[in-house]
Amino acid sequence: MISLQSLASSSSGNCAVYCGGGQVVLIDAGTNTKYIRGALAQLGLTLQDVTQILITHTHNDHISALPVLTKHCRATVWCSEQAWGLLLPHCNHSQVETFAPERTFWLGSVAVTPFATPHDSPGSCGFVLEEEEGKLAYCTDLGRMTPQIFDHLEGAEGLFLESNHDVYMLKNGEYPYHLKQRILSDQGHLSNDDAAQTVCALAGRGLRQVVLAHLSDHNNTPRCALRETQDALQHMGALGAVEASVAPRREPGAGLRLARHAG
Repeated sequence: MISLQSLASSSSGNCAVYCGGGQVVLIDAGTNTKYIRGALAQLGLTLQDVTQILITHTHNDHISALPVLTKHCRATVWCSEQAWGLLLPHCNHSQVETFAPERTFWLGSVAVTPFATPHDSPGSCGFVLEEEEGKLAYCTDLGRMTPQIFDHLEGAEGLFLESNHDVYMLKNGEYPYHLKQRILSDQGHLSNDDAAQTVCALAGRGLRQVVLAHLSDHNNTPRCALRETQDALQHMGALGAVEASVAPRREPGAGLRLARHAG
């Protein structure tokens, strides 16, 4: 079995863990080391079990734990070539490797394909993780869904997908104008509606599980995000085809699991 489990997911901190192919892979480390250690313990894991750390981009809510984490965990840290210079000062060991978007690399038997995401951080990316049991994808922090990204997500049976904000809540909320414009821009964050439409488009292309992730602390609620996706699936007659859930902000939960295909 392979799994991708959320440890924390919000505008204030993001971290997930992939288990499969003999690997325990953190995706991002945007909380703190004490929290990550405790969250892993709830899953029966320790920091010493972590073999690799994949970084989507270098905003603080995705890398804040690294300065301390890399003192206690010797896992190799992976980032895009563009992000390397910004990430390196946050690592307290020299085991930092780079990748190029669209070029698959291997972590044991896990094929990892990074893909570029439109976000206001150099080298921002998402990941497809694939092995014999199936294909999972992690896609957050993007201002828009592009055809290139959609092509990578197609065929994934499980997907972590950003559903950051409700557009009405954001436009009528307390954020300053410049921050609203940043979030709404093509280099910002995916809205609930964007996420719902993406899930519907993937529903007939192999998707069976989706976790809505990276919800805004101020411009969204889990109920609102989930309702928008479920309503869209129901409208197209696919509500039973895709299991949707929401990643909790500050606790482990909302995981994807795939077992070995029969045959």
